[in-house]
Amino acid sequence: MTQDLVLDSNLEEQKNVARILYIVHALALVFSLGLLSVVPLIANYIKRPETEGSFLYSHHSWMIRSFWWFFVWAVVAAFFFITLWWVLGLGIVIAYVVGGLAWIWKAYRLLKGYFDLEKNRAMPG
Repeated sequence: MTQDLVLDSNLEEQKNVARILYIVHALALVFSLGLLSVVPLIANYIKRPETEGSFLYSHHSWMIRSFWWFFVWAVVAAFFFITLWWVLGLGIVIAYVVGGLAWIWKAYRLLKGYFDLEKNRAMPG
């Protein structure tokens, strides 16, 4: 038995919005190391209630959580950079490792979310 997914025009429009927000998050990650991700984050908060009850709600939540966890790890990296920079450059190395891993993690989440959006799949949790 197969199930057909029916998208009405409103849901398709909301899917396009989510698609654009994934792209803007990714561009902000590449060109500003995530600093400009605040702009699509605000749009996620504004658009998420409109998608209540659909799989798109999980995509907005996914992007919001991705931003905030990336922010936490960026603060941790900045802490190491600021507090340990004088210890033979150890803080700089730790900061770059933590920041780099956080960047890769967020890039993965954005790609996974975008590809799952294209397949009309909800995001976990």
